[in-house]
Amino acid sequence: MNIVLDTNIIISSAISTKGNSAKIIDLIHSDENIQLHYSNDIFAEYKKVLAYERLKISAETQKEILEVIKEVGMLIEPVASDMQLPDESDRIFYDTAKAVDGYLITGNLKHYPEESHIISPAQFIKELFC
Repeated sequence: MNIVLDTNIIISSAISTKGNSAKIIDLIHSDENIQLHYSNDIFAEYKKVLAYERLKISAETQKEILEVIKEVGMLIEPVASDMQLPDESDRIFYDTAKAVDGYLITGNLKHYPEESHIISPAQFIKELFC
């Protein structure tokens, strides 16, 4: 199962070790059937947002998260689509998920078209365990 994580999932898991976002990060570590994918642009976005001072995520936690992504994730270079998105900065996640025929897991469903592969963390957990 291929997945791409929107930045809000990474941030949520860093802020709280409970909840669906944290469960997804744990699954990435423990389930060989789940493959995280990211692009250079996605990684740069994760790094930038994790460092926002207002989020108060320690430098150690930031480093750990980024190392995990590099360790278990697969770096790809997606081709840009021409899909119309409400927020153009979300294209990197959409195109990466499309390129790997995977799920895009996001807490901001309204930022993306209604497509079956774009799901919330709760939907992903439910689909995986039901």
